[in-house]
Amino acid sequence: MSEDFKQAALDYHQFPKPGKISVELTTPAQTSRDLSLAYSPGVAEPVKEIAADPENAYKYTAKGNLVAVITDGTAILGLGNLGPLASKPVMEGKSLLFKRFAGVDSIDIEVESESPQAFIDTVRRIAITFGGINLEDIKAPECFEIERTLIEQCDIPVFHDDQHGTAIVTVAGVLNALEIQGKKIEEVTMAVLGAGAAAISCSKLLILAGMNPANIFMCDRKGVIHSGRDDLNQYKAGFAVETDKRSFDDAINGADIFLGLSGPDMVTGEQIKTMAANPVIFACANPVPEIMPDVVAAARDDAIMATGRSDFPNQVNNVLGFPFIFRGALDVRARRINEEMKLAAAKALAGLAKEPVTQEVLDAYGVDSMEFGKDYIIPKATDSRLLGVVSTAVAQTAIDTGVADGPLPANYPLQSISDI
Repeated sequence: MSEDFKQAALDYHQFPKPGKISVELTTPAQTSRDLSLAYSPGVAEPVKEIAADPENAYKYTAKGNLVAVITDGTAILGLGNLGPLASKPVMEGKSLLFKRFAGVDSIDIEVESESPQAFIDTVRRIAITFGGINLEDIKAPECFEIERTLIEQCDIPVFHDDQHGTAIVTVAGVLNALEIQGKKIEEVTMAVLGAGAAAISCSKLLILAGMNPANIFMCDRKGVIHSGRDDLNQYKAGFAVETDKRSFDDAINGADIFLGLSGPDMVTGEQIKTMAANPVIFACANPVPEIMPDVVAAARDDAIMATGRSDFPNQVNNVLGFPFIFRGALDVRARRINEEMKLAAAKALAGLAKEPVTQEVLDAYGVDSMEFGKDYIIPKATDSRLLGVVSTAVAQTAIDTGVADGPLPANYPLQSISDI
C-alpha cells in the first residue's frame, strides 16, 4: 500500500467521528409521552409480554434483525493474533457491510478469553440478545470446535464467516468456471494449498456440490495430507486420502483446480504449467495471492483465475455472501445455517452471474459491457439483485430443511433494503 492510501485509511476511520458505526433511533423520542412509552412506565408492557412468551421478543424488540459480530482477535485478516482490541476496526467494518448491503443491524463484540471454552461460555451467555451470531477472525483449529459447540448450545444461527463465507463464494465461482471449461465437478481433481479453516470449509462444500473427496489433495506445511500421516488433527484427518502424492508439486501436477488459501507468492508459473488443460485457479491469499494473474497468464492462456482482490477479475469477496445469508436466515427465524442453506447460497450466486449485467454494475465499474465468461464468473458486490436472489434461496431452503420457525415473508423476494 502507498503511504497516501495508508493515511487515507486512517483518516477514514477517524473522521468525521472515530469508528464506522453508530446507533440510531427507530421510534419517536421527542415528547414526554414518547419517553413514557419508550421507557418507564410504558416499557413494562412488552416486558410482561416477553416474560409470558419469549417469542414476543421478536415482536417487541430489535432482536430479530440484530447480529453480533464476535471475535477473540486470534486471526485478524492476514495479520495474525494481534488481540481482540486490534480487531475492532475489522468487526466494525463487518457491521458496516451488514447494514450497507442487507439492512441488518449489527454490534461488534471483542472478547478477551483465556481459552476457547471461556470464549464459548461468554458468547453462549449473551446469545439471547441477538437474532444471529457471526464469528470472525478466530484461528484454526479452535474455530471449528467453537462454532460447533455454539451451534449446539444456541437456538439462533451461528456462522463463522472466515470459513463458510469464503466457501460459498468459492463454490459459486468454481461451479461456473468448470462449466465454462467444459469439466464435470464429479470428475475433476483439485490441489489445495493451505489446510486451515477456509480451506477445509471450501473443500467440504465442494464435496457437497458433487466433488469426489478422493480427488482432493490438500497440502499443509508438511505436504500432502495422506492416509499414512500420523500428525493430523481431526479436521485435517478428514481429508487424508490414499495416494502416493507427497509434495505440493505432486498434488498440482495434472490437477484441474488449484485452490490457494495460504500465503503470498507460494506458487510458481512452472507449477501452473503442470496442471491439466483448461485449469481453474483460485489464488485467494490476501492481499497478495499465491500467484499473481500476470504470472498465470504468462504460463498459459487456457486458465480461469480468481483472487481475493478487487483490482482483478473474479474477486472472491465474502460480502457477496454473509449479509444476504443472514438476511434470509433472520427473516424466516432460522435456528441455524445448515449445509443445504450454504449450498443454496452458492448456487444462487452462480446463477446470478449468468444473468445479464445491470447498468448499475457497469456504471460502478466504469465499463460498457460485462458478461458471463472467463473474466466474469462471480457477481459483483454492487449488484443490488444479490439481496433478493441470495436471501430468498437461503430463506426457502431453511424452510424446506425444517430449521425455520417462520414462513417466507410476504415482501420476498426483496428488491431493495427499503423493503426491509
